[in-house]
Amino acid sequence: MDILLVIIGLLFVLLGMIGSFLPILPGPLTGWVGLLILHSSKAVPMNGLFLGICLAIAVTIWLIDYLMPALGAKKMGGTRYGSIGTMLGLLAGILFLGPFGILIGPFVGAFAGEMIKDATDTSRALQAALGSLVGFLASVVLKFGTSLVFAILFIRICWQYRATLLGMG
Repeated sequence: MDILLVIIGLLFVLLGMIGSFLPILPGPLTGWVGLLILHSSKAVPMNGLFLGICLAIAVTIWLIDYLMPALGAKKMGGTRYGSIGTMLGLLAGILFLGPFGILIGPFVGAFAGEMIKDATDTSRALQAALGSLVGFLASVVLKFGTSLVFAILFIRICWQYRATLLGMG
């Protein structure tokens, strides 16, 4: 049973890393669920303080994730239209352009949203789109970094309790 929990936990940690790039999955929170599953096995002792700190970090990153693209756009003169365009552009970019869509989609979406708002000011729309892209990229780096740390912690814990997990200890 412990091996099954490790495998399921590892899948959640990997999904957390993938979720760092996709707006549908909350990356660090998904990775935290993987740590929780690992700690729910009989081979790994439950560490409430560790899990609580990791959860607080994951929730904080999740909240920041929603603010960064909007803050980036606002800092550079963007509007709500640009923020909405960023998210729609990201989804369309991923669907139609694959991995390149993660970069191109938010920028084009923010630009299009700003142009819908005010079609006469292309330089402001371009500046807001750039701000939105920078905010989005900062958010991705923050989420991926956190998810990567959770993955490293997961592997370290598995290594530490490998004998117990394999039924040899």
